[in-house]
Amino acid sequence: MRRRKRLERLSGTIEQLLASRGLTARLKEYRVLGVWDRAVGEVIAAHARPSAVRGRKLTVTVDSSAWMQQLTLLRPELIEKLNRTLGERAVEAITLRMGEVEPPVRRTAARQAPAPELDAGERAKIEEYVAGIADPGVREALRHLIEKDVRSRKRPG
Repeated sequence: MRRRKRLERLSGTIEQLLASRGLTARLKEYRVLGVWDRAVGEVIAAHARPSAVRGRKLTVTVDSSAWMQQLTLLRPELIEKLNRTLGERAVEAITLRMGEVEPPVRRTAARQAPAPELDAGERAKIEEYVAGIADPGVREALRHLIEKDVRSRKRPG
């Protein structure tokens, strides 16, 4: 019980810290950047990269006029895929601009190995850690961070 109270205080402190610094909204905005490749797929991600987020407007840099035309037609579908991946209506508009696009970082064969799964006890512990955070976006971001940390500790080498 004592540990639970400490976790609740920590959760509240983290949430207050993010809110006081105006980072809660920015964290939600920048989650879009983190899910781009997964949401749009490898092919599109190789030719178009998100470059800025302001509110619910995403700016995407595209590497050629052909891809600019294609993505202009796919814009509603891209918005829908991003929002579905994020689980919320985070993107309402996409602005496209021409520019140089760095290809997504390729994972090495060793990093392509599936991430170790979390057992029920680990998942329950993580849920306990984040349970006191009221803001769903902050709670989800912290959950993801903790899960990633636990998985990295389970990897050999």
